[in-house]
Amino acid sequence: MLNLRSLSVAFAGLALSTLSGQAAAAVSIPDPDAVDAVIDGFVDDGYYPFIYARLEDRDGNVVYEHGAVNRELLPDAEIDGQTWIRIWSMSKIVTISTVLDLVEDGVLGLEDPVIDYIPEFENMQVAVTADGRDLSQVERDQRASACPFERVPMDTVMTVRHLIDHEAGFYYATTNFPCLDAALNEQNVAVAADTRDFIDRLAGLPLVQQPGARYHYGTNTTVLGMVAERATNKSLKQLVEERLTGPLGIHGLQYGLPAGVELLPKVSGRDNELRVAHPGELDIFGADVPGYDPGHPLYLGGEGMLATADGYADFLRMLLNHGTLNGQRFLETATVENIYAPHTQLDNPEGHNGMNLWVPGEPMRERGEGEAGLWIGGGYEGTHFWVDPKREFVGVIMSQMYAVPQGGGGRDGAIRAELYRQFWAEEAN
Repeated sequence: MLNLRSLSVAFAGLALSTLSGQAAAAVSIPDPDAVDAVIDGFVDDGYYPFIYARLEDRDGNVVYEHGAVNRELLPDAEIDGQTWIRIWSMSKIVTISTVLDLVEDGVLGLEDPVIDYIPEFENMQVAVTADGRDLSQVERDQRASACPFERVPMDTVMTVRHLIDHEAGFYYATTNFPCLDAALNEQNVAVAADTRDFIDRLAGLPLVQQPGARYHYGTNTTVLGMVAERATNKSLKQLVEERLTGPLGIHGLQYGLPAGVELLPKVSGRDNELRVAHPGELDIFGADVPGYDPGHPLYLGGEGMLATADGYADFLRMLLNHGTLNGQRFLETATVENIYAPHTQLDNPEGHNGMNLWVPGEPMRERGEGEAGLWIGGGYEGTHFWVDPKREFVGVIMSQMYAVPQGGGGRDGAIRAELYRQFWAEEAN
């Protein structure tokens, strides 16, 4: 039974869609207060500084939104769908989509060797154990004993496809190999002056595996963006603006901080309570993290974008609509289908990886946290998204949080659990 709030949301959506000539939203939230309560709980219990969640249907109608803010930590913050957020790895699928647009236009190819565009990588080496194993094969609890490592030449050709699928051998400073992490920390790539400087710093480091060997998450997409820059003689910022956000009319997704905007503080729960993060605590690159000065010409395709929930939902709706948004086609339908098709982790019982999209299998439905076939991704500071192609909506959950305090895990699954409980009950009736 719909409550008064649900009725008002439904009628508002109907009025909006009637005026715009669009169909009414195909999905509804019968009890939004129950979803609100889940979100409020994670904030009220001291696990997050804020959470803002937003669902939009394929036409951009807002199906659900709610925000909660910890006023002890952020007493004056006003957070909504227009608040600028550091999205970290949610940049990756934007970069991949931009590169796939270049592939469609014949500017570069998926099987192109990376050294065709970044010759500085020609003599990169691979870190191996004393018995010759790639470091990515070493179990996590045994990694400290794998130092010092040895170096061997690359014996395979690193391709653009390897970068997209996280099989090229790049990594973050969180591998648990002290000697490998320390070497990346020393290079401090996050504060490189520009693309050339970043490449020069990275070129002297070893890869964690032979290219193409297996999936290993890292700065592969960052390098991918630099391949696109070299292939076009344009910055990644230009490519995103000229090919994606400009033609499709997406506002709220970009490189560089907009004028007059101040980003929310970095927050940590590493000590099991919320506090402003210490300098260097966000250690994915080492001591420093990417900056957002619009005058700094370093555009990290794997980590460096800013977005609003509204703007990122627009990008997701392009994927949901199989390459089109606002009457403009960005990618061909077959290309989008390839993005969520199985690429890596094919033997994982939980699901598979597409092109940096996680596509869960039936275990997610069995746990009540969603269902098979969603397209899921997220970022380092607590941002999260998913696309539901069956019900034709996109979801964005925004926060700015590192190291959630003990007991605060499972946020995204809990929010989806309440949403899908309602969807399944509605569909059963």
